Amino acid sequence: MKVTVEWHYQTPRHIETIFRSEEMDSRLALRLAEDIEKTGRVKQLYFHDQKGEEWTKKELLKWIKQSEEGISDVIAFFDGGYDVDTKLAGIGNVVYYNQNRKDYRYRINARLEELESNNEAEYAAFYFLVQQLEHLGVRAMEVTFKGDSLVVLNQLSGEWPCYDELFNRWLDKIEEKLKTLKIGPVYEPVTRKENEEADRLARQALEGTPIESNLLL
Repeated sequence: MKVTVEWHYQTPRHIETIFRSEEMDSRLALRLAEDIEKTGRVKQLYFHDQKGEEWTKKELLKWIKQSEEGISDVIAFFDGGYDVDTKLAGIGNVVYYNQNRKDYRYRINARLEELESNNEAEYAAFYFLVQQLEHLGVRAMEVTFKGDSLVVLNQLSGEWPCYDELFNRWLDKIEEKLKTLKIGPVYEPVTRKENEEADRLARQALEGTPIESNLLL
């Protein structure tokens, strides 16, 4: 990844200005930033990627570590179910990814209370999925999200408007989390059969069977 370095400079008499470097490799930019910091005249220091996103030094170091570990090719499935009688929701997530040239499958489910409908369970399942991506260390990359909820996927992609206040709150939470993780989402609706793994996890959660596993394929 290529970035520019933005250096907020302050003199001993508190005169301030901002310098910005040319675009360079992120590792080279980090070395430059560390050298700039030795001057003791750094008020703030940021990095900007080619999309205009702002990074702190800590965030860039984390991304470099992740890229060296080689996480890639992330495909993430979600599903949510709702029991009207018990007012309980079950959510299931499945994440396929490659790390250090090895393929993995991560599965997790959860049972939730205080949700109002099956559609809300689908939103909760998606938000829970993004939290799991953060747990796995997925950051600053494109991720393909798959599910059988056209409502969630089409509203997240902006193809369908959302007039429901509750759903809009879920949309805001999801979009903010994706932005924080610098994940570029690709939304891909699939059939219920193609989403069978996540659906089974959601049903097992409703039945009271918690599952979490990370399997080398």
